[in-house]
Amino acid sequence: MRRLLSTLRRHHARLLAAAAELPAPGHRAPPPGWGERRAAAAAWALGSGRSMAQCGGVPAPPPAPEEAQGSGAAAGDPPPGAGESLEHDGLENMQEKKIIRKKKKRTKIRKGSQTPPDSMDYLMAEIPFASTDTGDEFGTTSTSEVCFKKRRKRTIRSKTEDDDQTKKKKQDQPNYFISLPITNPKITRGIQAVQDIVVQKDHRLSQAMVRCGSLHVTLLVMHLSSEEEVGTAVGALLESKDAVEELLQGKHLDLSFQGIDDFRNEVIFVKFAASDHTAALTEISETMKKIFQEKGILAGENRAFKPHLTFMKLSKSPRLRKQVRKIDPHLYENFKSHYFGDETLYRLDLCSMLKKKQPNGYYHCESSIMVGKSHESDLIKKALHRESLALFSKVNKIKELLSNPETRMKINRELFQDRQTAVIKKSC
Repeated sequence: MRRLLSTLRRHHARLLAAAAELPAPGHRAPPPGWGERRAAAAAWALGSGRSMAQCGGVPAPPPAPEEAQGSGAAAGDPPPGAGESLEHDGLENMQEKKIIRKKKKRTKIRKGSQTPPDSMDYLMAEIPFASTDTGDEFGTTSTSEVCFKKRRKRTIRSKTEDDDQTKKKKQDQPNYFISLPITNPKITRGIQAVQDIVVQKDHRLSQAMVRCGSLHVTLLVMHLSSEEEVGTAVGALLESKDAVEELLQGKHLDLSFQGIDDFRNEVIFVKFAASDHTAALTEISETMKKIFQEKGILAGENRAFKPHLTFMKLSKSPRLRKQVRKIDPHLYENFKSHYFGDETLYRLDLCSMLKKKQPNGYYHCESSIMVGKSHESDLIKKALHRESLALFSKVNKIKELLSNPETRMKINRELFQDRQTAVIKKSC
């Protein structure tokens, strides 16, 4: 610090010396060495804190005699520029005093701003590594930061757990099912009539309707994540055919549908009429469930099996769920005890929920089994009967044409012409 002050004083003295060497207007140039003596005096004054006037500053040399004797100058008059030189020296002394006062003020301010050696800040500044952060150096943090980080970890952990659970739920959601298709036209016509009446009362529910081609009864649901598992499920379905045949014992299983019920007013379905056949269908479902589980396929649900025929549900349209939370039972109250008809069990299908449906609206079918031997023969008889009826109708049409006299005349003419042409050819 002392060196810095000394260098500043030297530079200041040199500036003053350079300014002093410049001649004032009306003055002659100062003699050589006069500026160096004035600079030394200024440097000593700055070092001692005294002004140039107190130190007896070096005055400027008197003007030259040639300049004092000008034209028109009277004898006894003061030389020209004498007053100006005195005023110039006085101004320089005043400027030096002002500069010294300003420097004293600056030094006082600097001394006041400096911390005393006994203060806490001064002592802490003297300690090594005072500016280093202990938290970064030693890995320690405040309690608030630790609590915040713990909370953040908990929230992140809970979010990841929730995401994992949702992913597992999505992965475990059923995508295949065992279906009992509804093929009786009476049942489909009755359900179509109910759907039309409901849509007339509330057109928004048209998005919730199940197409008649998709009507079925679900016996079993499962999740198949690969084509290998699909193949295993097809094998289990084919293997379950014999078990179902044993339960049916070669008899028909007619399922009666009567009345309408709902699940929380979100799913509307046709109920099964109370009969022993419903218990037999439940037994078939449990038997197939065991066979699928033996093959390593987790089929079935935890809740009790309740067979039903769904024809309307809000889950078919996510947009509809925002508009309609519940389906009003008054929309179908006239059909709550309506008899829709019977369906005979003769086929079971392994269907996909996600793959593209067939043109008739039914689900994509991976495999099927036919059950009920007597029913198979009945189906063959019905098919033959339909074909025979079609043939009989064609024969009757031919008979009607032949009985017409115009057609007979045409046939006779054609036959006569053919005979004449044959005779002519022989004569030639």
